Amino acid sequence: MAIDRSYVSRNDAERARLTRLVARASDADLARAMPAGWTVAAILGHLAFWDQRILTLIDAWERGTPPPSIREADVDWFNDSGKPFLLALPPRQVAELAVSIAAAVDRRVAALPDDLVTKNAAAGSPLSLDRAAHRKEHLDEIEGRGSR
Repeated sequence: MAIDRSYVSRNDAERARLTRLVARASDADLARAMPAGWTVAAILGHLAFWDQRILTLIDAWERGTPPPSIREADVDWFNDSGKPFLLALPPRQVAELAVSIAAAVDRRVAALPDDLVTKNAAAGSPLSLDRAAHRKEHLDEIEGRGSR
């Protein structure tokens, strides 16, 4: 049975979009206010956090600890807890970190062995290997394409 790795091309496309946004953004663009007290850079840092989470969980799983499923009830408080830290960091550094971590997680999920991809799917996909959907949501928001 073929393993569905269609997420790889979607991840690549949204990572390229992220990279282009960061490359063309001025420091003022990155510091621009967004809804709910976020800035463009803080939103990019939020993406980096969730991508880094996947890298950390893959490492743990490869050492024998399967990832926990995320509870939707926890997502808001995770995001709200991290926001002050993301807002305190230099916007350019946060944006560049988002690109760097996106590249690292995309390489890692693209190279996962078939058995781990299969185990992840059988466990209800506690690892979101399709990083593109989350990136697209926030890049659309930043670029004014999303609903507000």
